[in-house]
Amino acid sequence: QLQLVESGGGLVQPGGSLRLSCTASGSSLSSLTIGWFRQAPGKEREGVSCISSTGDSTYYVESVKARFTISRDNTENMVYLQMNSLKPEDTAVYLCGDGCFVRTTVNWGRGTQVTVSS
Repeated sequence: QLQLVESGGGLVQPGGSLRLSCTASGSSLSSLTIGWFRQAPGKEREGVSCISSTGDSTYYVESVKARFTISRDNTENMVYLQMNSLKPEDTAVYLCGDGCFVRTTVNWGRGTQVTVSS
């Protein structure tokens, strides 16, 4: 089973930046579409962004366009989510998964907490 591991979360002030990382323990991500998702307390999990296996195709939910950038380095077995101009409404647990949409994602990481607050 694919074991995904996220890192890079933390507490940041509004307008700040964070970079999240996703890797796999004992498996290669290079052939997989990888997505970033988030779940805030009391809310459903939502897809934030995803990237194709080669990195040629990306998707962003409307609320993060022009602020977040997804990328990957298959030589390092890593997928990144650069988050800029963070807003309090971005506060959530961020998870990576092997899909682009919640309903089609099978394997999930445990998540990393992102808190945007002054």
